[in-house]
Amino acid sequence: VSFEGPNDPLNPRNWSLTKRVFCTFNVGMIALVVGMAASIDSAVIARAAKDFGVSQVAEALATGLFLVGFGFGALIAGPMSETVGRNPVYFGSLAIYMLFLMGAGLSKSLGAQLVCRFFAGFFGESPLSTVGGSISDMWDPMNRLIAFPIFATAGLMGPVTGPIIGGWISQSLNVSWRWVEWVSIIASGTLLVSLLLFQPETYEPILLQWKASHLRQLTGDKRYVSVAEIQHLSFSARMLTAVKRPFIMTIQEPTIMLWTGYLTVVYLMLFGFLDGYTFVFQQTYNLSDGITGLLFLGIGVGLILAALCLTPLLYRWAKKEITKLQTEKPDGSARIPPEFFLWYALIGAPAIPISFFWMGWTAYPHVSIWSPIVASVFFGFGILSVFVSTYMYLIDMYEVYAASALTMITLVRYVASGGMIEISLPMYKNLGIHWALTMLGLISLVFTTVPYAFYRFGPWIRSKSRFAK
Repeated sequence: VSFEGPNDPLNPRNWSLTKRVFCTFNVGMIALVVGMAASIDSAVIARAAKDFGVSQVAEALATGLFLVGFGFGALIAGPMSETVGRNPVYFGSLAIYMLFLMGAGLSKSLGAQLVCRFFAGFFGESPLSTVGGSISDMWDPMNRLIAFPIFATAGLMGPVTGPIIGGWISQSLNVSWRWVEWVSIIASGTLLVSLLLFQPETYEPILLQWKASHLRQLTGDKRYVSVAEIQHLSFSARMLTAVKRPFIMTIQEPTIMLWTGYLTVVYLMLFGFLDGYTFVFQQTYNLSDGITGLLFLGIGVGLILAALCLTPLLYRWAKKEITKLQTEKPDGSARIPPEFFLWYALIGAPAIPISFFWMGWTAYPHVSIWSPIVASVFFGFGILSVFVSTYMYLIDMYEVYAASALTMITLVRYVASGGMIEISLPMYKNLGIHWALTMLGLISLVFTTVPYAFYRFGPWIRSKSRFAK
């Protein structure tokens, strides 16, 4: 059993534009809500630490372990959604993640809070990783140039939104710091209801399984089967492959090593700001918790500007490129090379070191606060560019093995980010904001060469890979 031709309405890519846009927005909100839950606790570290009678570094583990849980949750997300479909992962994982958030909010000790936050991150990552699969189900590669940056913007806005909301909770003496968990649960619960009511299944093998089952019931003919039913792999076999292959590919593929390192560095800087903003803005300019959190909007503005400026530009370039290639290869084999997707980073990546040097050496009481705020806009512009290029390049380069490549990137960057939460407090205290940001700027400057190197040598590197197309 397969789809009835290229225009079969059962195929999610043939749904109406309105339906696909709505479904993309619906699952895209998962990235925003779960990302917000990851970072929102960072705004109430001082109050929670005082309540539990522990140091702020110890309480910072509530955010750090959530991110570590994110990383390990990525190992099960792919095979889970490819076995039972996208929607069961969304519904089941979000429900369990919300229960652990509730446990974190009700915890009477630091230990209980940390355990609950870790497992909230573990189960919260599964629906987050599945979103990319849903977008691929609904959009062809050309239209993915528009759909994926929208998802990426929502995903990166999540960690930015958390401190904005959490800052006002931290500042209020009439509201318990535990409301950071209740706000996350309310947002997640609203989203879960929307998914339950309006989100259709999009995974092709599951849709064809349903079709084959329906035809068997109608006709009584057991010969109606889907490809997935013929080539059935047990869940344990899928899990074993999913756990092993990312590590094997990372060892054998320098491409994955370098992009993992680059995106990990970007995330270290992003989550390092959860503590760093206290030093850069609150202490320098004597701001309240709420206003300090509000300044994360600068990064959000940068994310939106990158999506609005680069996406239409590169979509037009892609259409011109594909037209040119179709003229050269009229046999229908024309396809944009993966290196095209590096243009996001080629344009935006330099904004990251620029933002750190700018912010690091203008964050003084005698310099206008607008200077480091504008620098944060450049940071947001840069991180979206690098994120989109990394994912779209690896998806197009590795195709059927892309999930394994992205699993390793997710695992490493979130586990490392969890550690960054712990070291950023002493780093900013010991180095001072000027040298801490200068150091981060120098590190990001070194990694800025990665997209340029792959744009130049990418075809040669792909020719040596046994996994790349």
